[in-house]
Amino acid sequence: MTGLTRTADGGPSSALADTVLARLITVYPASADPIRAEKTAAYMQHVAPFFGIPTPERRALSRTVLAGTPLPAEADCTAIALRCWALPEREYHYFAVDYLRKHAGRLSSGFLPTARHLITTTSWWDTVDLLAAHVVGALVAADPRLKRVMDDWIGDDDLWVARTALLHQLRHKDATDTGRLFAYCERQAAHPDFFLRKAIGWCLREYAKTDPAAVRTFVDAHRDTLSPLSVREALKNL
Repeated sequence: MTGLTRTADGGPSSALADTVLARLITVYPASADPIRAEKTAAYMQHVAPFFGIPTPERRALSRTVLAGTPLPAEADCTAIALRCWALPEREYHYFAVDYLRKHAGRLSSGFLPTARHLITTTSWWDTVDLLAAHVVGALVAADPRLKRVMDDWIGDDDLWVARTALLHQLRHKDATDTGRLFAYCERQAAHPDFFLRKAIGWCLREYAKTDPAAVRTFVDAHRDTLSPLSVREALKNL
């Protein structure tokens, strides 16, 4: 994005983002439910404040926000995502994730630093997992050179970055790079954190839908290092 005019929040200048955000900050707050908001925030460990808008209603509101807007360029996606993330309420972040999922095919490998910023800012599974599987995974599938970046991410000190590396192939099925999948699981097998152990089991369970024998063989060979949680999740459907 070199040479683009940038706004105060660090994102590129975007007339589309101006329109979308102006609508969004009008429509979402008007549907807030304070009682539901507090319950949701508590359930999500108070990672962020909430408006308390149920997902079906929120997505209906999002369609209203986006009515008549053109297809975005990558700079528009970046601007919308960063501006949403700069707002406190979690529903704005959900809007950004949904928008990026919808337009992932319009993003280049140059979007990866923005994706990392979203993953490492106000981090929790509700946004990280969708960004991993639908945005980062799509970027890596489109540009295999990014596999080397995932090789760095799997050892990152930020557990959400490492979790993203584990989960980015969730939707790759037959195109899964099995060498990396199993190497990443082995790399983090002894990690004490619940979210990484769960992610190991999840990515193995998902790949087992494509090659159950390979997953069973890997798990059997690494039972001494994999956590019981990872093993249980990996073999849940086998």
